[in-house]
Amino acid sequence: MRAAEQGAWPDDAEERAARAAGYACVCGIDEAGRGPLAGPVVAAAVVLPPGLALPGLNDSKKLTARRREALYTQLREDARVLIGVGMAEAAEIDRLNILRATHAAMARAVAALPTAVDFCLIDGLPVPQFPLPQRALVKGDARCLSIAAASIVAKVTRDRLMQDLAQQYPGYGFEKHAGYGTAAHLAALRRLGPCPEHRRSFAPVAQLLLPGLFD
Repeated sequence: MRAAEQGAWPDDAEERAARAAGYACVCGIDEAGRGPLAGPVVAAAVVLPPGLALPGLNDSKKLTARRREALYTQLREDARVLIGVGMAEAAEIDRLNILRATHAAMARAVAALPTAVDFCLIDGLPVPQFPLPQRALVKGDARCLSIAAASIVAKVTRDRLMQDLAQQYPGYGFEKHAGYGTAAHLAALRRLGPCPEHRRSFAPVAQLLLPGLFD
């Protein structure tokens, strides 16, 4: 068992293996926001330069918000780090379902990279019909360095978007819970009803809509 799987830091073993197999440009992909009741799902694709030393780079879920922000800034300010971001809005999530919308966001993130890549390391399970060769890694954000970087970019990007949405739709507390189904969010939903950013296909939101209101 690899050290990273035993709770150590993610490493670049997967990236090195892909390059050794003949792939010239390898990116890591992760997403944020599959579970919330509101807001988009955001995916990030990140290409790290070989041998990058960025102390503390880890799965975004294992980091404090302050540490995530610091690492996000370091990634964004390093010209050698290539970043692409893609998303699917609430209406598209309702139309496609969250899994397909997440896969669409991932493909958009790769397309948004400033250079073409030829291999993708993806957090989670394999993505059907993905446009590039891939290797899916369960808990990849805790094992693979470029996926960990993508998890940070996706999380910070989405949190900032939710802070903006909190200004557009006050009263829901998006700046606090980022759209997740907390007790405070559910109470606000019952009090105010859904806003345009709520995912109407998600049960807690759908249950508040009158019969026939939601297609």
